[in-house]
Amino acid sequence: MLIERAVPSDVARVERLLSAAGLPVEGAAEAFVTGVVARDGDEIVAAAAVERYGDAGLLRSVVVEADRRGSGLGHEIVAAAEALARDEGIRVLYLLTETAVDWFPALGYVVVPRSEAAAAVGESIEFTTVCRDTGVPMRRNLA
Repeated sequence: MLIERAVPSDVARVERLLSAAGLPVEGAAEAFVTGVVARDGDEIVAAAAVERYGDAGLLRSVVVEADRRGSGLGHEIVAAAEALARDEGIRVLYLLTETAVDWFPALGYVVVPRSEAAAAVGESIEFTTVCRDTGVPMRRNLA
């Protein structure tokens, strides 16, 4: 298994993985300019992206292939995305989730008021369209 920075040719495979998991694909192509993928041979089996907003970022499109969930790969792909965010100068990551509210706290994320997250990353497609009213905002300081 190899986790590395995503390249443009990965986007279609990542979008298929997101769709299969029931996650939004809107904005994913743009987000994966700063993203990571886990490869098992030629297959992408996990992915995560970070959208930058100054020294804040939005962690999005975190996905693991269904038959690999529970293996620790989700933790690894998020850690790789966080390392990439740090390398890009991002000091705090936010996310919106509808399905993993109980999973992200184990990685150090805490629920925050929507107003706090919106002030930092509110221009993202996640906040303005995809999860506008339903996603639970969370934050993790990287510094």
